[in-house]
Amino acid sequence: MTELVRNFIGGEWVPGKNGTTFGTFNPATEEKISDVAHAQKEDVDAAVDAATTAYKDWRLMPAPRRGEILYRVGQLLMERKDDLARLATQEMGKILEETRGDVQEAIDMAYFMAGEGRRLMGYTAPVEMPNKFGMALRDSVGVVGLITPWNFPVAVPSWKIFPALIAGNTVVWKPGEDTPATGAAFVKGCEDAGLPPGVLNIIQGAGDTGHSLVTHPGVRIISFTGSTATGIKVYTAAAQLGKKVTLEMG
Repeated sequence: MTELVRNFIGGEWVPGKNGTTFGTFNPATEEKISDVAHAQKEDVDAAVDAATTAYKDWRLMPAPRRGEILYRVGQLLMERKDDLARLATQEMGKILEETRGDVQEAIDMAYFMAGEGRRLMGYTAPVEMPNKFGMALRDSVGVVGLITPWNFPVAVPSWKIFPALIAGNTVVWKPGEDTPATGAAFVKGCEDAGLPPGVLNIIQGAGDTGHSLVTHPGVRIISFTGSTATGIKVYTAAAQLGKKVTLEMG
């Protein structure tokens, strides 16, 4: 029997609310790797609710303390580097040398963003009024929705997740549907490093799951990496709702 890859919502590993699953297969051997909980709209709603609740305390945690958690994430990813690389190779077919490099990029990003917890500085600026000055401060936005592809299943998510977290945002992430177990293992490392429940949530699925995330009214920003055709759909749907969007397409 294959293992069920679950969603991670509010600090709990849970199946989909309606029990729907899909399978993943080793591209080299065509062996079935896992059954995966297919997140429906109700699961996305639960993940966004969890992220919204967690945001209230996470944004108030001092940024250097958030950085300490990200540093521990980097340490755990280093300890689990070979296991995570083997899992990625099994799911998406890159040679181990390449997937080890993929994990190393995430480790590097964790350590770098940990340091950014002490560098979230604003600035002052002169204004036209006497005896006054302008001041700009960095602040969090809220719940961030992230969609990433299969081809760099650890590095690309780290480039989105860690900056969002260090800035005080909470995250709902949909990984590529071909690499769900790799995504789950990545999130497990964050959980084990002490990330509070609800700060990082993972929902498994395909385009329907992504659409529910993009159009959810509780998500303030969408960041997407994937094909141009899908990216245009993401931008169109999110822009109609006034969301901020970043796209990496190709």
